[in-house]
Amino acid sequence: MSEPNALPLLEARDVTVRFGGLAAVDGVSASFGAGELVGIIGPNGAGKTTFFNAITGVTAPTSGRLVASGHDLTGQGPHRYAVHGLARTFQTPRVFADMPVRLNIEFGLQFAGRRRRKYWLWGEEQSVPWALRDAPSILSLIGLGSQAELPASAITPSQQRLLEIGMALATRPRMLLLDEVAAGLTEAEVVEMARLVRRLRDELDLTVVWIEHAVTTLLRHVERVIVLHQGRKIADATPAEVVRNPEVVEAYLGDEMAEAGEAA
Repeated sequence: MSEPNALPLLEARDVTVRFGGLAAVDGVSASFGAGELVGIIGPNGAGKTTFFNAITGVTAPTSGRLVASGHDLTGQGPHRYAVHGLARTFQTPRVFADMPVRLNIEFGLQFAGRRRRKYWLWGEEQSVPWALRDAPSILSLIGLGSQAELPASAITPSQQRLLEIGMALATRPRMLLLDEVAAGLTEAEVVEMARLVRRLRDELDLTVVWIEHAVTTLLRHVERVIVLHQGRKIADATPAEVVRNPEVVEAYLGDEMAEAGEAA
């Protein structure tokens, strides 16, 4: 967990993203500290992915500020967020299909290696966890060791999701942002994915922020939940508190929250 008075790894301050006259994200503030496991949920069209895009530099906010470890990154591109220790996945896995699985990971490692060493968060090699030292170690961590020499196009969609997580880990982040990594997975695969997410946080001392449409799955595994609805933040609390929040229950029309409440 974060130390007292430590700067948050990432802060969103009144972030708004407009597309024409539509406010996809409307004045959302959120803070993410070291070692947290945070979920972001919301009904379809709530602004989850747009918010994710804003806090990772993919989409510039219309207004508001984005601050990483005290550095104002508002309006800067994704590579600047990566320099400050943020890595993310996408709803549709972005892997190099024609390259072997191992070389996909090597690409991430080379990306990390290009970072100037003056940035303390990358550190020298001795500060890198053993699990992230090289491609074989990362592939073992995510369970793809036996697929190392296969083209990424030859592995299953669920394995491609794991590979994208591995590519993000190869940049040696302090904060990992996951965009619906359980989408399209079987029930058993969802359970395994959730276990992996928790293990990455625990073993690598990562902050993990996880968007998921499968509310019940997410609430069972995260420690704090941010709820977006129609672009606004309507809750930021523990899973147990969120499922009893009247505004959240209304946003989900009750049914999904009732099921999630039984699981929380």
